[in-house]
Amino acid sequence: MLARRPASTLERPAIGDLLRRWRAARHLSQLELALEAEVSARHLSFIETGRTQPSRQMVLLLSSALDVPLRERNAMLNAAGYAPAYRETGLDDPQMAEMRQALELILRQHEPFPSVVLDRSWDMVMVNGAYARFLASLLGPRSQLQPMTVLAAPRLNAIRLLFEPDGLRQRIGNWEAAARAILVRLQREAASGGNERIAALLEEVLACPYVPPRWREPDPDVRQALIIPVELGKGPDSLRFFTTLTTLGSPQDITLQELRVESFHPADAQTERRVRSSALA
Repeated sequence: MLARRPASTLERPAIGDLLRRWRAARHLSQLELALEAEVSARHLSFIETGRTQPSRQMVLLLSSALDVPLRERNAMLNAAGYAPAYRETGLDDPQMAEMRQALELILRQHEPFPSVVLDRSWDMVMVNGAYARFLASLLGPRSQLQPMTVLAAPRLNAIRLLFEPDGLRQRIGNWEAAARAILVRLQREAASGGNERIAALLEEVLACPYVPPRWREPDPDVRQALIIPVELGKGPDSLRFFTTLTTLGSPQDITLQELRVESFHPADAQTERRVRSSALA
């Protein structure tokens, strides 16, 4: 058995390595990044090779030009020897009261249609009443969720529910199309790096025996869908929706930046009429 080194002796990645990794993820050359950040290409090259130690402001400038997530900007600052610039506050913290109220307002306004707040790993953070009823009708008691509250851990994961055998797979009429669209998004999130849970979740999903082999390698010709059609049930009684994902502007808190709201919208008049009538019943 290998001995585990104390955490204090573990090497942290160099700022040059992280910068090069994010530049590659964004498909930018050194010259392109230098022009975007309005810095010298020579200076950028020196940072990547470790010949120059960047200032704190330079790290923030380059990470902003690369549109690096706030969590990873802190990691870049740490690699360069600086303190983090962005805080991470739990959504149930008293300081987040106004943001919780804002999320509740968003969820309520979408009634009687389902809406859910997800974190960066696709765990369910908050749901509206329609989403709670929708999930309970499909999955039964194991999915009883309290609407309009910050859900306690361990949280249900939307990706697992879509792919696991006893989840939503048998209840979505166009499962293959919907699952493929979600998988493309998941593969791109994993490729961007910085989220080990997403990478592990992708491996878990791709190991499912009913995932077609052609899905296992990212296809550059498959574009990420802006909206995803979802058909609940099969035949004339099915409900047809499309879903959208919305993020929260330009927050300066890691927790808020990583939240997204998935909303279900009726895709035809019949679905809208049936959902509204059932909500009034």
